[in-house]
Amino acid sequence: MFIALWPDCAVRAKLRAWRDSTVWPKPAAPVRTEQLHVTLHFLGAIEQVRLPELVQGLGVGFAPFELGLGHAELWHGGIAVLAPDVAPAPLLALHGVLGEALARLGLPLGGRPYRPHVTLARRAGRAQGPIKGPAIGWRVDGYALMESIPGDGGGYGVVHHYPATVCRSVE
Repeated sequence: MFIALWPDCAVRAKLRAWRDSTVWPKPAAPVRTEQLHVTLHFLGAIEQVRLPELVQGLGVGFAPFELGLGHAELWHGGIAVLAPDVAPAPLLALHGVLGEALARLGLPLGGRPYRPHVTLARRAGRAQGPIKGPAIGWRVDGYALMESIPGDGGGYGVVHHYPATVCRSVE
């Protein structure tokens, strides 16, 4: 299981266009369009009996915010990602409060620094594509608790969606 920013259809189409504008080498495995997302926290296997507690405990308040993705990178191990030039403070704050919620639930947190990104492909060692392009604007107004679906088709399923709960005042 994991917690993620799950894009709507319009954002997903823009992510697909970024992915498809890249020339992938033979062993590359582009991520399927319906699986493109930004992971907030990876949880691993969770016992089904804990789901109600998890669903309730991960509800945290946050205001909608803008996320701009427009910086392509090739990470160690051939992971091709699309990242923000700078992670917005509200995204880092959401990651932080969700980490606190996980700690209250007794779930371990990853030890690595958070690097928000969308994985575009794996085994992409010599990929050739845009390094910089028009940023994808994404108004983040929710996050989701996700589960991996086993089997040949695989994929991810939304266990619970959490909408933004704090409105920005308009003056």
